[in-house]
Amino acid sequence: MNGAESLLRTLAEAGVEVCFSNPGTTELHLVGALDAVPGVRAVLGLFEGVATGAADGYARIAGKPAATLLHLGPGLGHGLSNLHNARRANSPIVNIVGDHPTYHKPYDPPLESDIETVARSLRGPVRRPENAAGVRHDAISALAEALEPPGQIATLIMPADVSWADGVAVGGDGDRPTVPARPVPAVSPALVDQVAQVLRSGEESALVIGGTAGQAAGLYAASRIAAASGARVFLETYASRVEHGAGLPSFPRLGFYPEQVLRQLDGARHVVVAGTSAPVAFFAYPDQPSRLVPDGAQTHVLAEAGQDAVGALTALADLLAPDSRPEVTEPARPAMPTGPLTVETWPAVIGALLPDRAIVIDETISSGIGLPAATAGAPRHDVLAQCGGAMGEGMPLAIGAAIAAPDRPVIALEADGCAIYTLSALWTQARENLNVTNVILNNRSYAILREEWQHLGAGASDPHTNKLLDLSGPEIDFVGLARAFGVAGSRASTAEELAEQFTRALAEPGPHLIEAVIPPTA
Repeated sequence: MNGAESLLRTLAEAGVEVCFSNPGTTELHLVGALDAVPGVRAVLGLFEGVATGAADGYARIAGKPAATLLHLGPGLGHGLSNLHNARRANSPIVNIVGDHPTYHKPYDPPLESDIETVARSLRGPVRRPENAAGVRHDAISALAEALEPPGQIATLIMPADVSWADGVAVGGDGDRPTVPARPVPAVSPALVDQVAQVLRSGEESALVIGGTAGQAAGLYAASRIAAASGARVFLETYASRVEHGAGLPSFPRLGFYPEQVLRQLDGARHVVVAGTSAPVAFFAYPDQPSRLVPDGAQTHVLAEAGQDAVGALTALADLLAPDSRPEVTEPARPAMPTGPLTVETWPAVIGALLPDRAIVIDETISSGIGLPAATAGAPRHDVLAQCGGAMGEGMPLAIGAAIAAPDRPVIALEADGCAIYTLSALWTQARENLNVTNVILNNRSYAILREEWQHLGAGASDPHTNKLLDLSGPEIDFVGLARAFGVAGSRASTAEELAEQFTRALAEPGPHLIEAVIPPTA
């Protein structure tokens, strides 16, 4: 058995089931091992950013790591934006990057680069087996490190001569890898009691939750805390996974712009955070603060990312209101709108038709402000946001989510500018026959940058006529592009058309794309 097969067998025996791949020459022995090793599904992406975004989506829904397989430093570079998003989502990933044979590197061949330095920008561990015999140990270690709470990206650099070297002892039932358990650290009862005293003080408070606290148990506990203390509850701006819909508490997200967050938290003397960090501005703006906790307010960290935020919130709720019940949203659907699609009407169509147990990918940027309210009373569903601000993760996230949960409908809601980054994800959706409905919100502009222009006072010219913010010349034919990648495509410009096409896409197997034409928001 060679080093490549040792790596794949070790990961398979330890529970890794999927490898999202875009390989090259230096990875061909790993490609051969994927064929030889049962239990690891190889999924091809035509672009590395598709593979890395899919691994993020898989981890968020499956709750465990997938592997990626990338080609040398440039391949890692191509995949870096969605690895950045995955890092911000705290998604566990075993990131395998091939490299030149050790004896070839000193000659500085054309694709030689400093892979370690690029990988370390992800702030996770980086390992490079020195020989085939060391692969098994490094694979187990990388998987354990990826699972370190709250989850991280562990990069394993595989020199080609380590991959093809023979003579590695075969593992098996008597030598199954043991991945060290990494329990989620609990929050001390003393800290929970301290925060309870703050919330009992009568001073105005806000509670900001994120991470695992965005799922049902955390939402229930936060609702009980709000009822007992009067604290206002907010979700972090971009959450890795939030359960939403009827039967669950519904809380507003913190806004994108500093003035929005400061307005939401205005008057708070205490800001308690659980599962996330205190809010900071996404970008810096003239005459606006970077730290978005109101002046004079105290920040109290109940649970950091990686700690048991749900347990801490539940313990806090039990202290404040042991017999209380959470306030939940009643089942309700928006009235089906009619007429031309707008930023107000398209979310209502989705809310009126959203199926039970859907996984919703939200990369709508400026077009989706009405989506949370429109879906609050819809059947219970999960919402995955692009967490790191690097555009183009929506359709790759949908691939990973659909592979992790093949029995659930996946709906990718995409801004047009974001979709173009990784449109080749459609090919993988078609190749794997995934039940993904992609809705592209086409306003033919970088509308978010028009908004940002106003906030920054970027110049005297009109952002609506700036060619660098305009996507209308030439028009992008998303329907034609979908069909070129093997995906059924259609175009909707009215609420009636979107409703009919969305219903049909959900009923038919395989991926679909709907281009929803809407006016610019700014």
